[in-house]
Amino acid sequence: MELFDTATVLARVLTTGVVMSIEKSDRELPGLERLLTKQTGRARAVLVNSRTAAIHAALAGQGIGHGDTVAVPEPDAATGRFLNWLGVSVEDQGTAAYDHVALGSANADQLGELTRDATAPALVVDLTGLGFGPAAAVLTDDDKVWARAERLKIFGAYDLRTMWTQEEASTSLVPGVQFNYRLSPLVAACARMALTQAARPAAPTGARS
Repeated sequence: MELFDTATVLARVLTTGVVMSIEKSDRELPGLERLLTKQTGRARAVLVNSRTAAIHAALAGQGIGHGDTVAVPEPDAATGRFLNWLGVSVEDQGTAAYDHVALGSANADQLGELTRDATAPALVVDLTGLGFGPAAAVLTDDDKVWARAERLKIFGAYDLRTMWTQEEASTSLVPGVQFNYRLSPLVAACARMALTQAARPAAPTGARS
């Protein structure tokens, strides 16, 4: 994304005064959620502030936690260390608990194609490679996976909808640990702009006849 476009997006967000993901009037996070669900065909999206947060949310959304064993796609050393910290063991065989895609400038226009054959209950999309800071998302068609993942990212006690009333509507979804995995609206706005621009057809070049 050009520097002018980045500056325009940042100015737009800062002018609204909404720079935290807990603001009810925020439009940037829902905008990125809608774009990701549209491009992947998944029903729900959970935005978080890192790839490991997305992996954690994808597992927690399925009730996978300490003492469990899972298969993961393309395991690497960093993921292995993080899962070990969570108390989750990795096995070499079996159906992966989540699918994984990492986006960057070279493939930002290919999200739909890259996720077309994804079959796991959760899809982890790493947006960090777009260049605006750590960011990721969990995509799913399962409402319960989505609800659990949403709870994990905001200290566990409430989600972004019930925290304003402090009325707990679904105590069974409260996780046993509390994390602050929320994504900044500023980063969400820039990531959405990058994905939107990448999906546009390239402008014709050369002199017109």
